[in-house]
Amino acid sequence: MTADDRRDGDARGAGRPDGDSGGAGRSAGGSGGAGRPRGDRRDAGRQGVERRDAGRQGVERRDASGRQRGAARAEGRSTRSAAAPSQRRRGTDAPRRAAFDVLRAVADSDSYANLVLPPLLRERGIRGRDAAFATELAYGALRLRGRYDAVITLAADRPTDRIDGPVLDVLRLGVHQLLGMRVPPHAAVSETVGLAREAVGAGPAQFVNAVLRAVEREADWDARIADAAGDDPLLRLATVESHPVWVARALREALVAHGRTADELAALLAADNAAPRVTLVARPGLATRDELGGTPGHLAPTAATLGGGDPAAVEAVREGRAGVQDEGSQLVALALAAAPLDGPDVRWLDLCAGPGGKAALLAACAAERGARLLANELQPHRARLVEQALRAVPPGAVEAVRTGDGRLLGDDEPGGYDRVMVDAPCTGLGALRRRPESRWRRVPADVAALGELQRALLASALRAVRPGGVVAYVTCSPHVAETQLVVVDALRAATKAGLGVQRIDAAAVVRGIAPDAELTDRDDVQLWPHVHGTDAMHLTLLRRTS
Repeated sequence: MTADDRRDGDARGAGRPDGDSGGAGRSAGGSGGAGRPRGDRRDAGRQGVERRDAGRQGVERRDASGRQRGAARAEGRSTRSAAAPSQRRRGTDAPRRAAFDVLRAVADSDSYANLVLPPLLRERGIRGRDAAFATELAYGALRLRGRYDAVITLAADRPTDRIDGPVLDVLRLGVHQLLGMRVPPHAAVSETVGLAREAVGAGPAQFVNAVLRAVEREADWDARIADAAGDDPLLRLATVESHPVWVARALREALVAHGRTADELAALLAADNAAPRVTLVARPGLATRDELGGTPGHLAPTAATLGGGDPAAVEAVREGRAGVQDEGSQLVALALAAAPLDGPDVRWLDLCAGPGGKAALLAACAAERGARLLANELQPHRARLVEQALRAVPPGAVEAVRTGDGRLLGDDEPGGYDRVMVDAPCTGLGALRRRPESRWRRVPADVAALGELQRALLASALRAVRPGGVVAYVTCSPHVAETQLVVVDALRAATKAGLGVQRIDAAAVVRGIAPDAELTDRDDVQLWPHVHGTDAMHLTLLRRTS
């Protein structure tokens, strides 16, 4: 097995952090295309036996638990292996093992893939194309888990809750190689069976082999799993596009509420499953977009999109003059800096600053105007990330990085700020392409719990801003209950508290920055992955009048 065959010859996920909304460094990786697998003649010496026997290889012996009997039914062939024991692959390569270990950490420890994978790759010395392959494999299997579980259920003739977790993760990795990557089928099956032998044992490896052979034989799994989902069009679409049905329903409602059509849902869900490219931000006064390389962004004048490679190889990124940040995240921060206000413009506040991407961009903008930024963050470890993000900003532009509860700041310093950013904690339903496990962890009850916090933070911001000043309410979720309804309730509460607040035409402000941005006829702004190529960032601008 050559290195090229193990890596599939076409790994596209760069495995690099991207985005700053709601998490500490978002890794780019993805499902890749579902193009037909390509052969590789270079591995003929080692893989010839498996290629010749691919049509015959089955389960070696029956297991007392009945797994091998079910697998043999799915396989529809003999339960004896045609390959001699010495010719069967005993283990797998380092990238596949790394991807498996990431999936187990996510399942067993509620870990986040973007925090687990990069240090694991460094620790094991996995670099370059191997690192890209491991990232593509892990992120794609996590992101498309719903689709692949539906496939596995049919191919194994049993529901996935009757398959042990480690075995199920091995199967998800194998199915992603067969259906979501350009890995030659013989390599996908052979290496995944080797991974099963190495990670979960010889008995389960036979089951894995049979299930993957059944997956390999089917030509149109999307049609099969859609039919198995029943007659409900939303459930069928959610299954094929690998979203929990409640998330698909919420996104459909958000499209309509923000002035688009429900017909766009399929395109939106598909965009959630596409690997985002790494986008850099050139912080004003510290770096220029030209020195970052890549392709200029089409919305934010500070953005550059990389075609691949390690962002840390860019000198400006290493020095903190630039950073990794989604273009939508850049645009909403620039909109706050550009929003018209009445009176002085010298003291800015980022109320929920961690991990620091928006704070660094705002501070750089403030430095150019002689203003200064206070960055507030509740969690000490995230406050340290903010300090790191701000390291290249001139000291005079940063008042402090404060660790404290943003809900109290409006009472501690009423009317003390000219511009306030509220990048509120949210479900992250607008950044599902960057957070592969999050769609499976969120539940509808999270929306209500976070809504209470969002309302409290926005109310605090409206107290903290002075009359004539501006507040930006931002989320990386388009959910109506986290965007429009929060703003409506906050305005009602402000009026009851005797504060005068009015909406600013955020769309007009954004068009002043990005003239070609496709926006709906509303005074707030909702960005979308399938329309703008960004995370689904929401922006409402409010001015305190009294």
